[in-house]
Amino acid sequence: MRPAGPGGGADPGPAPSPAPLSLLRRAVFGVGAGIVFLVLLGLGTWQVERRAWKLDLIARVDARVHAPPVPAPGPADWPRVGPDDAYRHVRLSGTFLNDRETLVQAVTELGGGFWVLTPLRRPDGTLVLVNRGFVPGARRDPATRAAGQLAGAATVTGLLRLTEPKGAFLRANDPKDDRWYSRDVAAIAAARGLGDVAPYFVDADATPNPGGLPVGGLTVIAFPNNHLVYAITWYGMALMLAGAVVYLLRRGPGDRDSELR
Repeated sequence: MRPAGPGGGADPGPAPSPAPLSLLRRAVFGVGAGIVFLVLLGLGTWQVERRAWKLDLIARVDARVHAPPVPAPGPADWPRVGPDDAYRHVRLSGTFLNDRETLVQAVTELGGGFWVLTPLRRPDGTLVLVNRGFVPGARRDPATRAAGQLAGAATVTGLLRLTEPKGAFLRANDPKDDRWYSRDVAAIAAARGLGDVAPYFVDADATPNPGGLPVGGLTVIAFPNNHLVYAITWYGMALMLAGAVVYLLRRGPGDRDSELR
């Protein structure tokens, strides 16, 4: 029988040590928090690296856009055309095949309408699709913009663009019904019966066309760069997690056990 404690009650004896289960929970909590902390740091660092890559990409594209125009790649260079050539400032000459033009739906700063893609036959017989520019829906019929249907030799300066296969977001190209939502070079060439076509197209610059249409020079060059915001978010979450863990560890064992149960 335990001796009476102060106040006449039984002496409760020494405080019991934390239960093994409670210790296990704290250990699991600590390990889990550490893993999450490292993951958050990794995500933040990845976004910092992505930001550096994006800034370098923007700088390289800007340099291509503002460089003096160079000859558009010929057949010998077609297999090597890739992302590093996108938005390169190029020049090419030839004759437009106006009867083979293709209208691709577009939304621009001038409103809704169509891009006019016309094959340009070069002196060596090869073809390059040229996005001559924008026309509103009411002027989609070539007869309504006959002055802009250039005949004879022409020289085009513009930006090299990579093909846009498979259509736009949620809208697939429909060659059978001649409905186009993206500038898919291979599909357009097949639909128009064109051979020896370059695997890219060229966005014509803002040089005015007779009659004012099509309107060139409307290429939008935009690369979303929110990586710094994402990095701050991930690092902030890691800091908050670390703060929460330190707060819990600084509290008494009893308080921690009650919160973790």
